[in-house]
Amino acid sequence: MRTASPYGSWPSPITPEMVASAARGQSELARDGEDLCWLEQRPDEGGRQVVVRRTAEGSVVDATPAGVNVRSRVHEYGGGAYAVRGGVVWYVDAHDQRIHRCDDAVSATPITPAPTEPGAVRYGDLTWSADGAHLLCVRETHHGPGAEDVVNELVAVPADGASEPVVLASGSDFVASPRPSPDGTRLAYVRWDHPNMPWDATQVVLADLDGTRVTREQVVAGADREESAIHPAWSPEGVLHLLTDRTGWWNLHRLEAGALVAIAPVEADLALPPWQLGQPGLSVLADGRVVAIAVEDAVERPVLIDPTAGTARPLSQQHTVCRAVIADGQTVWFLGASPTRVTEVARVAIGAAGSTPSAPEVLQRSRELPIDPAWLPEPEPVWCTAEADAPAAHAFLYPPTSPQACGPDDEAPPAIVLGHGGPTGHSPPRLSLSIAFWTSRGFAVVDVNYRGSSGFGRDYRHALRGAWGVVDVADVAAAPRALAERGAVDPQRLVVRGGSAGGYTVLSALAFTDAFAAGASYYGVADLSLLAEETHKFESRYLDRLVGPLPEAGDVYAARSPLRHAQRITCPVVLFQGLADRIVPPSQAEAIAAALARGGVPHALVTFADEDHGFRDAENLIRCLEAEQSFYAQVLGLPHPEGVARLPLA
Repeated sequence: MRTASPYGSWPSPITPEMVASAARGQSELARDGEDLCWLEQRPDEGGRQVVVRRTAEGSVVDATPAGVNVRSRVHEYGGGAYAVRGGVVWYVDAHDQRIHRCDDAVSATPITPAPTEPGAVRYGDLTWSADGAHLLCVRETHHGPGAEDVVNELVAVPADGASEPVVLASGSDFVASPRPSPDGTRLAYVRWDHPNMPWDATQVVLADLDGTRVTREQVVAGADREESAIHPAWSPEGVLHLLTDRTGWWNLHRLEAGALVAIAPVEADLALPPWQLGQPGLSVLADGRVVAIAVEDAVERPVLIDPTAGTARPLSQQHTVCRAVIADGQTVWFLGASPTRVTEVARVAIGAAGSTPSAPEVLQRSRELPIDPAWLPEPEPVWCTAEADAPAAHAFLYPPTSPQACGPDDEAPPAIVLGHGGPTGHSPPRLSLSIAFWTSRGFAVVDVNYRGSSGFGRDYRHALRGAWGVVDVADVAAAPRALAERGAVDPQRLVVRGGSAGGYTVLSALAFTDAFAAGASYYGVADLSLLAEETHKFESRYLDRLVGPLPEAGDVYAARSPLRHAQRITCPVVLFQGLADRIVPPSQAEAIAAALARGGVPHALVTFADEDHGFRDAENLIRCLEAEQSFYAQVLGLPHPEGVARLPLA
């Protein structure tokens, strides 16, 4: 029996502490002989990341020293922060950004030169040379404070640190994915220049490689067309494979006689947008089959591509999130999750060509599920249209869910509408205790994959070109409106919430629509011109595509900046900001807070001295969630949660 109770005030066993501990996650799979390694995020240890090793016998141990935080800050988003070989770990230290060699999981020695100041020279995308003598990687050198003072190169770092790194490729604004052929005689890598991002236009370069000497470079993808060519990977026989979206989807191609040949085309993206370096997303087996990540309507699954049969077969139906996949012989490992499964390391025996792969076997979970699954909402895909002639946009509805409570028959639930970051990204259907925290209390959560999101093909992804702050805002407002028409949410009690680019969508939705009763912005963009001036190199020209080039589009920047139109914001706002944020600097949150104060708008600015872009520390995550609880209770007229400090609104 469930007791009828007003939405938004149901009793729930999901606590802020439980949500914070659920931020423990896994990323960056790698093989070391019979061992399997990954990065583990630990919010209860200040948000540090640890390399974890699972031995062939099944024991799981830390492989990096106590207290060490493994994190690359190349592009600020990092990726490819470690490499393993012969039981030894090489990793990038979050503090000094040098590569360290760790032979015993107890102590480590830096093998790259000390920069003039910590973090001035950064490394990422660590990849082994064919002979194991060098780590091939991206080096990012900061010669000054501005984006124009940053140089990105591919370098070869001696594994023993006996000599200086050697430059392999330079001259482009960005380089990534150094991938040597199995015999070590050729090198493939990705490069691109401003104003492109890696999902806009890149080139895959193939060169001869003699030790650390690179010669005879040729562009094998992206030379004569605008395409995003990513993830070069070699077959054991030395055939180059890659993903390109020249067909409208990131699909598999291989190089044959100097030309790219499409392999098993599908209407799905076989990649995630490459925000981070070193994503293990493509593996070629000895028999020519390929393992990748397929994203279709924001659902991510590992797939086995058979070029002979022309098929791309999902290796798991129970997982809807897949964030890394690697293969060796006839075995595949991946990181997967779903609306009822925490992130887990899984293994599939695929067998020989033509055989039926095994069901996924779970090797290690990021954590145990701390609650009865009856408290978890089941997401429902929703398509909505912002305007009569606009393409449909996608969202997931997570309905209020409780085994103990239900809402009154004459009442619709309040809704929290989410806008994901990026904005080039997407939200898959997943188990999120931060979502279940709200749905278990009687809120609906609407997770919007607005036009511009990835996982829906190139055309959908590029629908945001020149239209950021317009179509994303329209879609974030349209999704709950469509749900309100069928009685699934209360249109008078809608809150919009997002972080980073999603925070910009929040502030824009509050300034340019009247759809929402309140908003919560995490390290969100308030002024586009300030962002273009202050942000880091990787994203310093991102807005050229999303808004327009400066100074020509200066009027557009002003027209779409919530800060310039703060007088239009009349509903309450809560802002969360890390003071060490280099991607969206604190000046953005401080400026919009000051503007709200001048307008007499109820608001709060919650800051954290030790956080940067994306909060990691458990205590800070708890503080944020409690502040949101208090904020929503105050602005929506709900009973204030017991035991939660009241958030002061200025």
